[in-house]
Amino acid sequence: MTTTSKKVVVALLLGLALGLAGAAPVHAAAPAPVAASCPAPVPASARCYTGRDGAGAFYWIAIPADWSQVLVMHAHGGPETGPPLAERSRKDLERWAVTVKAGYAWAGSTYRRGGYGVTMAAQDTERLRQLFVRHFGSPRRTLLHGQSFGAAVASKAAELYAPVGGRPSPFDGVLLTSGVLGGGNSAYEFRLDLRVVYQYVCRNHPRPEEPQYPLWMGLPKGSTLTRADLAERVKTCTGVGLPAAQRTPEQAARLKTITSVVKIPERTLLAHLNWATWLFQDLVQERLGGRNPFGNLGVVYQGSADDAALNAGVLRYSADPQAQGALALDSRPTGRTSLPTLTLHAINDPTAFVELESAYRAIRESAGTADRLVQSFSDESEHSYLSEPEYPALFAALLDWIDKGEKPTPASLAARCADFEPSFGNGGKDRCRFRPEYRPAPLESRVPPR
Repeated sequence: MTTTSKKVVVALLLGLALGLAGAAPVHAAAPAPVAASCPAPVPASARCYTGRDGAGAFYWIAIPADWSQVLVMHAHGGPETGPPLAERSRKDLERWAVTVKAGYAWAGSTYRRGGYGVTMAAQDTERLRQLFVRHFGSPRRTLLHGQSFGAAVASKAAELYAPVGGRPSPFDGVLLTSGVLGGGNSAYEFRLDLRVVYQYVCRNHPRPEEPQYPLWMGLPKGSTLTRADLAERVKTCTGVGLPAAQRTPEQAARLKTITSVVKIPERTLLAHLNWATWLFQDLVQERLGGRNPFGNLGVVYQGSADDAALNAGVLRYSADPQAQGALALDSRPTGRTSLPTLTLHAINDPTAFVELESAYRAIRESAGTADRLVQSFSDESEHSYLSEPEYPALFAALLDWIDKGEKPTPASLAARCADFEPSFGNGGKDRCRFRPEYRPAPLESRVPPR
């Protein structure tokens, strides 16, 4: 490649990446936070505040009466594809009220816009931290907590604001839970697999009489398809949404083919299709200039009653290298962070495969920072929220690692969690489910390589 060609490619990547990261980082001054009634189940004794920052992101802040002077900056999952709504941040605070119950201040942003953008969301999280310090003072410690897509955001923020050998960091440690880790390229490829396998089996997304389009674009611009419409098409083809006993043999067979080949549970089939439709539409058309970051040339699909016919019949696409590069630039972690990092992932997570943890560990090993990473796993089957005592146990262990140099182990995390069950176990309903011996398989064992 000539020097001129390289400059063109770099310019294209930067232009596409700006679509992911958002507008320039100069924003209007934000008004002061406004006191608000804390939503249940946040302790009534806490002080809560809400507002909108200078870039347009809504936020909520909660400070417990017995504040430990530790701030937890929360990066939420998703991402949402609509405009930001204050309700989103309030619901995040409700879900993560355990943070406030454990004595930590909590702050969470909606991000400045909906749609995909890992770097953008990391910038928005840091901007909210600065707003907190400006109005409430500097905490003793500041932790980053990223959940689901927010784990990708927090891992990016850890590298942007706490690089190896870099300037002093505003953050002291990172907790990544149920993380969509390793970058959007590898984390979302299986959803292209889902679209092509679903279309091969069901042929109704799009229907034959509708305008055809490459499935990697999610939906054409201007499409009027709704989530209810898609749910009805999935029900017609597979019976999802009906009791199993009411499904026809043909529906049951089609459902088995899709879930076996793509290796997702029935209960999240529709959710994954939604992401592979509307999130792909946002990512490809709004953030990547209509270019395709996902390909499946050469992918060998297995698990159907006739794999030869399946592989001969599925639609095949070639990824655009510039789109792949822009998505990686925005979302793929480098692993180069100085921060102690803990992760927790359910072994049977139906939304973010546990094997993504293997991809993230490989990145940290390649960067030479695996000594600052401790991964833990639980024998749960949920994604959005795991057993309540596990979160305060992880925060406490992370702080001891920072303050005392006591690096935890999977076994010590399991033991520590038991100490939190009496206070956070909801009357014995929530139990610690850590499995210290578990190690996830490589991501390639779950998602066909390409």
